[in-house]
Amino acid sequence: MINTYVFNRMNIRRFALLLICICSLHFVLAAQECSIVPLPGNCRAVKAVFSLNGQTAIVQSSDDLRPLTAYLQREILQHTGMSLMAQQQADVPVIKLELSGKRDEAATEHYSIKMDARGIKIVSADKEGIFRGLVSLMQLIRSGDKKDGSVAVSCWNIEDAPAYGWRGLMLDESRHFFGKEKVKSILDWMAFYKLNRFHWHLTDQPGWRIEIKKYPRLALAGGIGNHSDPYAPASYYTQADITEIVTYAAERFITVIPEIDMPGHATAANNAYPEFSGGGSEKYPQFTFNPGKAGTYTYLSEILKEVNVLFPSGMAHIGGDEVHFGNQHWNDDADVQRLMKDNKLADLKAVEHYFIRRMADSLTAMNSKVLAWDEITNAELPVDKTIVFWWRHDKPEELRKALDKGYQTVICPRLPLYFDFVQDSAHVIGRKWNGAYNSLEDVYSYSPEGLASASARKQIEGVQGNLWTEYVSTVQNLDFLLFPRICALAEMAWCGPGKKNYPLFQNRVKKQLELFRQAGLYYYDPFRPAQTPEYNNKGKRAQPGL
Repeated sequence: MINTYVFNRMNIRRFALLLICICSLHFVLAAQECSIVPLPGNCRAVKAVFSLNGQTAIVQSSDDLRPLTAYLQREILQHTGMSLMAQQQADVPVIKLELSGKRDEAATEHYSIKMDARGIKIVSADKEGIFRGLVSLMQLIRSGDKKDGSVAVSCWNIEDAPAYGWRGLMLDESRHFFGKEKVKSILDWMAFYKLNRFHWHLTDQPGWRIEIKKYPRLALAGGIGNHSDPYAPASYYTQADITEIVTYAAERFITVIPEIDMPGHATAANNAYPEFSGGGSEKYPQFTFNPGKAGTYTYLSEILKEVNVLFPSGMAHIGGDEVHFGNQHWNDDADVQRLMKDNKLADLKAVEHYFIRRMADSLTAMNSKVLAWDEITNAELPVDKTIVFWWRHDKPEELRKALDKGYQTVICPRLPLYFDFVQDSAHVIGRKWNGAYNSLEDVYSYSPEGLASASARKQIEGVQGNLWTEYVSTVQNLDFLLFPRICALAEMAWCGPGKKNYPLFQNRVKKQLELFRQAGLYYYDPFRPAQTPEYNNKGKRAQPGL
């Protein structure tokens, strides 16, 4: 008969050995895990290390790739201090960029990377795909071991392509203005995580942030104030600033989409040119443009003409949301009442839709697509010239309606894709929805596929995170709400639903936090929240309950 004490000790030892094996396997898997965010679709570790040093050359297969070669040179210089030479041909070690010539519209942005100790080769059918490959390579370089003037880069063979063509981020600068250099920094991080649409909310109630040559008071007077201080000096982007930022984004294969809000959220514009105001309500004074005046349509069309020239995306977002907040004055406005009578418009909602259709006609005449929030689904705009942004998570019927009508749709619901919502239940600066907030895991785990039938999924353009700035008056606030959720947004948009693994994603995010620290960002650390407390709107660390 076996001694019970001995038997128990044997079991304890076996359990301990099993635990050690599990932990060892975990560390081996973690060591083999690709560090890239978003995770490539197919990546296989290669038992080799590429030594990046000052002798490494960059070889391009075509002069068309010269701007991408220059971009890679600048990135490597900035982050490693190495000045690599671009050459027509070179002995190993080299980084080679190669256009395959096999362009397939269905495989836009697809790229492959082959790596070994002798060299790195990035191949794609298009320049955008080459750029995405460069970004993946830079992430590997920045996570490599630096020693004696070289970087040891772990080798991977990668095949990769995005799940969605639209991978967006919206920044509201009407409520608080952050300026050109911060916008460029955001574009850099967007490029680093393969986001490709920058939705720029430039006008709203608190401020008008874009220079319009024909109507200079829009910026000079409408640019005064913000959500925190109605008397703050005018802040806006000149047209030269806009051109610089659009060019900067294009170099990173990011499309910039301007938003000029109408017919509501027009207070700042009405402060500058009150003759086009449609009034408002007690809570939202001067909230609307006047849909009953012919001059309003000329005025706004002239604005959109300048916007169309400044932003070559062929898209403009016109808002179209929450008009009922401040359209009560339309009931008493003689011009609006005349419009309703002449056009047999039954109610104020019909007036709103009439206005939207006229402004959409102006945009399509400029060869521009019309983008707007999901309220415009009932305005009956042309399906082939309109993109709907579904934002009201509590109204899934509006999404179904947009898809049933055939509209291409961008998915950006408040829960979980509004980044003005706090990241943690203990946070106090930001929004919650009946106690709900948008954690890193909430963003990462979100899947748009279940929102649409199989036949309608092709109408989903992609996804977008929206950062409204009522609660964001400092750069610290902005960084705290954006990082690291930008990583979750990027991976959710790039990878699709079948490749998600949150624990492994967390491992990769931990490595990104060090990059945030090096960049001087005031990011939120979900793994050590006490180390990164909130900042309040005066640039001080917030305390619970404020």
